[in-house]
Amino acid sequence: MMKQPPVTEDSVGILSIVMPAYNEAATIAEVVDAVLVRGEVGELVIVDDCSSDGTWDEIQRIANERERVRVFRHDVNQGKGAALRTGISHCTKPYVLIQDADMEYWPGDYAALVRPLLDNGADVVYGSRFLTGNAHCVLAFWHSMGNQFLTMMSNMFSNLHLTDMETCYKAFRREIIQSIDICENRFGFEPEITAKMAAMRAKIYEVGISYQGRSYEEGKKIGWRDGVRAIYCILKYNLWEHRPLSMPKPVVTAERPAVEVAAEGA
Repeated sequence: MMKQPPVTEDSVGILSIVMPAYNEAATIAEVVDAVLVRGEVGELVIVDDCSSDGTWDEIQRIANERERVRVFRHDVNQGKGAALRTGISHCTKPYVLIQDADMEYWPGDYAALVRPLLDNGADVVYGSRFLTGNAHCVLAFWHSMGNQFLTMMSNMFSNLHLTDMETCYKAFRREIIQSIDICENRFGFEPEITAKMAAMRAKIYEVGISYQGRSYEEGKKIGWRDGVRAIYCILKYNLWEHRPLSMPKPVVTAERPAVEVAAEGA
């Protein structure tokens, strides 16, 4: 594991981390440890999307043992976008960052992700796997080409110039992401939220991040059908349902109990 960079005084406790989880019992405890060691993390909101491998039992154990962890569960499997919708609605800290429940993305990058939010007035920061000098695992050729194609297509219709639209790491001002009606239940969340950020004329930054991609044999879940859906979502949210969105003003952060175990219905 790479050395964790120091936490600056102005970034302590500012992040709500949202972690969707589906059948990640083998990795989630390790990921939680890596997340909670970061001083930027004020709370970790985990949403179990009706796992069948013991993930929910592991999550409840973690919530009972660790501070700053709040957990929720869907009664039926709905998809990553639905889990994010649930988790985001429960966030209380000034900024919200998405973290997968595997070790593909490294929490040590939080320092770089929050800096544009604090120093440059960014509304959202994308962590790019391609805009980086950091160590990263080489992606399979066609998976990489698919990511770059979807990013290019998204850029064409949103008039943005991103290098990695499909990245997991996106950090938002909380009031912005909570003001958006998230419609997609699966991996269509990425092009949907990008189109809506563009419609809102959000101030978007990108920073390079580390990446340790896993194979389908190791549990990767996104497939070619999700790529087809992403194309549909790019057209849907940029063209067919495009409308200007207003930018919410900053709000005072309310505090909630640090540890909470609850269930979310379908």
